[in-house]
Amino acid sequence: MSKYEELVAELAPREFKRTGVIWTVALVVVVVVGIAAYIDQIIQGQVVTNMRDYVLWGVYISNFVFFVAISFVGSLTAAVLRLTKKAWRTPLVRIAEIIAFAAILMAGITIILDMGRPDRLLNLFIHGRLQSPITWDVIIITTYIAISVLILFIPLLPDLAILKDRFKDQPFLAKLYKFFSLNWSGTQQQWFLQSKSIQMVAILIIPVAFVLQTVDAWLFSTTFRIGWDSTNFGPYFIAGAFVVGTGALITITYVLRKSYKLEKYITELHFDKLGKLLAFACLIYLYFNINEYLLPAFTAPKAETLHLNELFFGHYAPLFWFVTVGGLIIPVLTLIFPKGRKPLPLFLIAILVVVTSWWKRYLIVVPALLHPFLPIQGVPEQWHSYFPSMHEWAIISGTLAAALLIITILVRYLPIIPIYRTAKEQGILENENTEQS
Repeated sequence: MSKYEELVAELAPREFKRTGVIWTVALVVVVVVGIAAYIDQIIQGQVVTNMRDYVLWGVYISNFVFFVAISFVGSLTAAVLRLTKKAWRTPLVRIAEIIAFAAILMAGITIILDMGRPDRLLNLFIHGRLQSPITWDVIIITTYIAISVLILFIPLLPDLAILKDRFKDQPFLAKLYKFFSLNWSGTQQQWFLQSKSIQMVAILIIPVAFVLQTVDAWLFSTTFRIGWDSTNFGPYFIAGAFVVGTGALITITYVLRKSYKLEKYITELHFDKLGKLLAFACLIYLYFNINEYLLPAFTAPKAETLHLNELFFGHYAPLFWFVTVGGLIIPVLTLIFPKGRKPLPLFLIAILVVVTSWWKRYLIVVPALLHPFLPIQGVPEQWHSYFPSMHEWAIISGTLAAALLIITILVRYLPIIPIYRTAKEQGILENENTEQS
């Protein structure tokens, strides 16, 4: 077997073993439970949730913000790494693109889940007004999904052509790879068009990613509520997205490295660089948290003070300090040391970051909704507090499982690490007239 054939055998998609099958079945079960809960929510109405007139967004929108944040860093990382053309980035780019695609797709679906009347979804497009930030979000998310598909698909063409020949003994897969490879034969014209297309999409997705995250923040800051009335929210959301997105990339990369035995390609150098990026992102987000919470504590009006006291010392204090210490301070203190950036400790820190980041979005949404400017009067006592119902937890778990299921399916049938580019970088393919993807 030649070196090229060995490389293709190592990087080509493989059938799931027992653990992979169990993992996939478990995800499917969670998704089905979530779908059943959502069908019941449509039938009975949102009375099955704990959202009421005050907490009218609840956990669904916090989950939406979480998905948007992850997709932001996935696409941005892939775009920047592709534009720099550094050799070390090759094993990370496609993983980042897959994560971004899965996350932004589920972000779009999560908006639908929050609608009391999903049958009126089309009205957002037919009767949407440009004065509404919701319309901005719909436009930018659909655009972002399209660009995410392109930045994942276009660089795949050479590898799909390779897999077409690799799976000749499996006719269905071979036909599927042939169809999506778009008759790729590796001509100079094809390489030229692919290279230019990747460059254009990578450049385009950077401003679109920033606009998406900023518009997401504007949905809050243009709503006149305690805790959201801040000109800091745009950069605050972007900094938070860097944290959770990097954490998600580290987590998925580690799992794939162990599952597919890719230590030869995804080395400790990659984790060291990702660890430094995560530490830097946490420091920036910590700075914005100080601006968002500490300074207003000295100058805020009475309503804002009540909101901050609820976070610092009140009902949400345990969750607030868990998110702040566990999601920002501990990662910084750990990752400044080289041993903390080794694969296993970094993986554990990344999981902590992702978990705390999800709850951070919960803290952004829910406490602010429970502190309206007008006093809460003449409403049932249970409206004064909020915690998701079982329907909400089932639906949210279903969306998270669906995102992981999309990633699982894509890594099952697509090469996680680019085959052709890796072969070129290792000098296995010598064709100087061929431009790299």
